[in-house]
Amino acid sequence: MAGSAPTRGKPMTEEDSELFRKELADVQPLAPGGRIPATERRPPTPGQLYRREAAQRGQAGDENRLPTVFVQPVHPEAILSFKRAGIQNGVFRRLQRGEYAIEAMLDLHGLTVEQARHEVYRFIGDCLRYDVRLALISHGKGRGNKDGRPLLKSFLARWLPMFPEVMAFHSAQRWHGGTGAVYLMLRKSAAQKEQTRRRLGLSSGKPEP
Repeated sequence: MAGSAPTRGKPMTEEDSELFRKELADVQPLAPGGRIPATERRPPTPGQLYRREAAQRGQAGDENRLPTVFVQPVHPEAILSFKRAGIQNGVFRRLQRGEYAIEAMLDLHGLTVEQARHEVYRFIGDCLRYDVRLALISHGKGRGNKDGRPLLKSFLARWLPMFPEVMAFHSAQRWHGGTGAVYLMLRKSAAQKEQTRRRLGLSSGKPEP
């Protein structure tokens, strides 16, 4: 076809060359400074990663919103401690000293962060379902990690306050794993509260006549 580039594989005739030059006669080459520089790709910020992960979990219909993309590392021997308003100091001190009977235990040793995320979510759900008030979670100190960071311990310190049913937690005593484990106090269920009222002779928070 007249005016088109020559077909690949066939030698160009003088007529083809002349037509080709005419087609390109009004084409202007790009100036050296007219090129658009490539944009440098920067790694996403922790906040962007968190929002991206939360959006992906929402689209997937995952009720478990515990994050796994960013965490502030804690020291392997750090004491984890948390108490919500309303928990009496005496109750919290007994929890710190390991004086309450442990009703359920979860061991996270050897799990990945993603596996631990599922296990912690399931475990707390089971504790609430069966009216477990005191539990122990063993998370380790990260001695098996290449960088020596306690990854599971760091994530657990971030995850537990995200559960509104978690009223308090504290690193365990030595005989229960020390700073490689944590005591967990969960909110009383409605049935447990009613049992307490009956045991104390209370009705709707007031002494019965």
